[in-house]
Amino acid sequence: MILRKDLKIISEFIEEKEKVLDVGCGEGDLIDFLSKKKFVDCRGIELSQDGVNKCVEKGLTVIQGDANADLNDYPNSVFSTVILSQTIHAMSSPEAVIMNLIRIGERAIISFPNFAYWKIRLDLLFKGRMPKNKILPYEWYNTPNIHLCSISDFEHFCNQKKLKIKKRVLINELGNKIETSFSENLLAFQGVYCVSKG
Repeated sequence: MILRKDLKIISEFIEEKEKVLDVGCGEGDLIDFLSKKKFVDCRGIELSQDGVNKCVEKGLTVIQGDANADLNDYPNSVFSTVILSQTIHAMSSPEAVIMNLIRIGERAIISFPNFAYWKIRLDLLFKGRMPKNKILPYEWYNTPNIHLCSISDFEHFCNQKKLKIKKRVLINELGNKIETSFSENLLAFQGVYCVSKG
């Protein structure tokens, strides 16, 4: 099973036999992988009924729901890890969602596109138009992205909210890990963070 690059990194953060909730799990690729390869007790929540149907066809435990509201219904500390991949920028209230993630799980793994990536900056500078690429394939008028965030923004948020960054991996457009700390906010295409309460 081939996983998207950020999902592969997320899977490396997960230990065997954990209890995991994947918020915005899509068609269930990650939780399917984790349950088969690492024997993880996986659950999912997905907004799209089509995504839920595809998960159920795979035998996965997934419910239809909206993370903006439905995470409030989960009890405290019921999961070891809660995952939110490539979704935080489309949430109506990212702060509330992140705080719920670390409330219902011992830790949260969050991946997101870096809106300060150099190609995005160049698109705005030279074309004067909102950027489009493989991770942001929308036009300005039909994008679900309502809260744009950079690597620096996310780390500043964690600092303000007293969240501990336990681990982070920054990747380039090819999905390779960035090993340098020089201009990482400029060079990172995506960020994958593991955070917990401070």
